[in-house]
Amino acid sequence: MDLDGESQITLTRTIDAHIDDVFKAWTDPALIEQWQADEAELDAFEGGEYKFTTFGDDEDPEDHTVSGEILAFVENEKLVMSWVHKDEEDDGDDLIFVLEILFKAIGDEQTQITLTERGLAHSDPESRIFSIEAWNAALEHLAEVMD
Repeated sequence: MDLDGESQITLTRTIDAHIDDVFKAWTDPALIEQWQADEAELDAFEGGEYKFTTFGDDEDPEDHTVSGEILAFVENEKLVMSWVHKDEEDDGDDLIFVLEILFKAIGDEQTQITLTERGLAHSDPESRIFSIEAWNAALEHLAEVMD
């Protein structure tokens, strides 16, 4: 899959927490459920699989599920996942991304996260803006949980 710069988003955020804790927040299902999903399953190793479900609410009654495979797992350094969002109407329009998260310690109590999401679904500006806003909100929630 050839992707240009318009088929991806990249965000960098500094979290006030030790790198061990931030990495665990991305790989421990109990911690993932505190900031990213209502139900999380994750095999924390390269080749493992995961499934995250966010339950519907009054505004959006449908449950949303993403799942995929852990493509790279380097503790406290890098996590790469295929990111497949299933279309609830089952018409074959699954959204498929590759999500790469890089972790870098800044001193003892801060961690820089660089998140890159790549996929053909980002070829239009609206989808990039939606993903940027969604990931910004998720990373903000992560920062609050780490406080």
